[in-house]
Amino acid sequence: MNNMSASPASASDANQQTTISNAELASHSKPDYVKVWDLPVRLIHWLIALCFTGAYLTAESESWRLLHVTLGYTMAGLIAFRIIWGVIGTRYARFSEFVRSPSAVFQYLRSLMTKSPEHFTGHNPTGSIAVLLLLGLGAAISVSGYALYNDLGGELIEEAHELLANTMLAIVFIHIAAVLISSHLHKENLPLAMITGKKRRIASAAIASTWRSVALVILLAVIAFWAWQWQQAPTVQQTQSNSPISTADQPNSKEDDD
Repeated sequence: MNNMSASPASASDANQQTTISNAELASHSKPDYVKVWDLPVRLIHWLIALCFTGAYLTAESESWRLLHVTLGYTMAGLIAFRIIWGVIGTRYARFSEFVRSPSAVFQYLRSLMTKSPEHFTGHNPTGSIAVLLLLGLGAAISVSGYALYNDLGGELIEEAHELLANTMLAIVFIHIAAVLISSHLHKENLPLAMITGKKRRIASAAIASTWRSVALVILLAVIAFWAWQWQQAPTVQQTQSNSPISTADQPNSKEDDD
């Protein structure tokens, strides 16, 4: 159940340790699987992945244009909420917890070459770069897509929209590869953690609430928007081939016997 009396960004979270090495984790007698990712973070993560994939695959099809636009607008709304949640959300969802300096990124990369790399409970420094890039590119794609759909920019906007989408696709592939490599180096299943919300940590690293109520509101809002878009879909008109053929257009059925 959610602890609705406590704010997502609980003050006690700030005193908890954010990094721990594999050796330090092993030194604790009873590390357990504890909640790290709240439900809004996980839901938004997978919904953005779904929306981008669907929008990318339907980009070149005129018959799937409404679906393409719907997924693009949905992604824009999800990114907007993720930015808000990055300020007021639970500990590991907040930008203040995982956005780090370039020196911290290089230090983390150097630690990967050792037997005991830095172990971050939330996003590691390279993962935080991927999060920021994907959110920024997703927002730019949404804005350019809106301009293109409303004929506000012409061919230049169309080229920018396509370039941004291809760049985001490349970042997605790099992100997936990095997640798999990190999972191997840290000996933990990071994709599974983004599904269950749990990582193998000591109890003090756990978040107080997964905020299921917020996730439910997000899900209902997405479903309601999709239903509204479906109702706004233009009625399929009868094609020319199915319409009655005028007398003037009918072929001459009578042939001259001569």
